[in-house]
Amino acid sequence: MTYALSTTVSTPFADTLQATWSALADQGFGVLTEIDLAATLAAKVGADLPPQVILGACRPPLALAAVQAEPSIGVLLPCNVVVRAVDERTTVVEAMDPQAMVSVTGNDRLADVAADARDRITAALNALTA
Repeated sequence: MTYALSTTVSTPFADTLQATWSALADQGFGVLTEIDLAATLAAKVGADLPPQVILGACRPPLALAAVQAEPSIGVLLPCNVVVRAVDERTTVVEAMDPQAMVSVTGNDRLADVAADARDRITAALNALTA
């Protein structure tokens, strides 16, 4: 099983980041955290990486259903969505495949939650290429 859903777009990083926020919102996700991974690693260890941001996306009804089905699922939440520059005109957007929650936990009660989250994240990624 792969653990990530991904799309590559021919759009600069900053535009893709903004579009990703909008696409997630259109699918009912809010962004709880935004981590500028490139800036953090530059400051902490002097790394020189292309722009890369991790968005911690959450759709509260799905998070609640997941926690009710699997109390320890919080270690896998929120849904991380990574926006990463490849070059000046190409950006990759990746998200953890929510089906991985079912595989990691072995809890089939998460299947419906994971399927709904996967459908919504896939729709958000598809919107970036529309």
